[in-house]
Amino acid sequence: MLLQCGARQLDLSTPVVMGVLNVTPDSFSDGGRYLDSEQAIAHANEMLAEGATIIDVGGESTRPGAAEVSATEELRRVLPVIAALAKTAAFISIDTSKPAVMREAVAAGACIINDIRGLELPGALQAAVGTSAAICVMHMQGQPATMQAAPRYQNVVSEVRDYLLGRVQACAAVGIARNRLMIDPGIGFGKTLQHNLALLAQLPELATLQLPVLIGVSRKSVIGAVLGRPVGERLYGGIALATAAVLGGAQLIRTHDVAATVDAVRIAAAVRAAGFVAAQT
Repeated sequence: MLLQCGARQLDLSTPVVMGVLNVTPDSFSDGGRYLDSEQAIAHANEMLAEGATIIDVGGESTRPGAAEVSATEELRRVLPVIAALAKTAAFISIDTSKPAVMREAVAAGACIINDIRGLELPGALQAAVGTSAAICVMHMQGQPATMQAAPRYQNVVSEVRDYLLGRVQACAAVGIARNRLMIDPGIGFGKTLQHNLALLAQLPELATLQLPVLIGVSRKSVIGAVLGRPVGERLYGGIALATAAVLGGAQLIRTHDVAATVDAVRIAAAVRAAGFVAAQT
């Protein structure tokens, strides 16, 4: 499975890890730690050394209740970091929903657009098709400020799958090739604990779309709800969920905790591969 990321191809025959780099003052886990560009670049290089394949740079918090920032401010935060990382071998992802940020981030060196709103903002589809970047479309019920108020579904797995299929079809309609696309069910984005667990337990249902699946569970409230742990004590729970996601078929794992997650993903991928080989013999 090859994902076309600009002029490069990302081999997803073995799952890869995406390191989170929030250059924001208010992200739920690490807000304010990497606002300084030099600190952000140093942390990105540390994550690359730990085995991350992708660095996902975000300039606007999308935690529940987060306030929006302007495109100008978002660009001020992310562009120096992207430009510096473009000199490395990293695949650089821009975590944004704004068309202007997509265009300028890709021009600066990003080769993946990671959009929690599934390219639904006006102009986002056109901005994406105007680049050659890979696209991750995610499911979210509602908006970050209110998404956790009262999420409701008749059948969360089928509704999320159908939404993602619709966004993939919208991408195809404007000329975005399938080999540029991946999907994310949006764990924690407008979903209760049981919704999140159901999606993780039934990841093979998303595989019917025949696209790479990205899962981000690192330090999220689903771990806190099960274990009763605060944000700073959710590493082991995150590792467990990342392992389960890979065994369920995910190709990309997004995390704050790269070194431990890389080890877990490699073990889970080896088990998954062994099961595939056994099924063929």
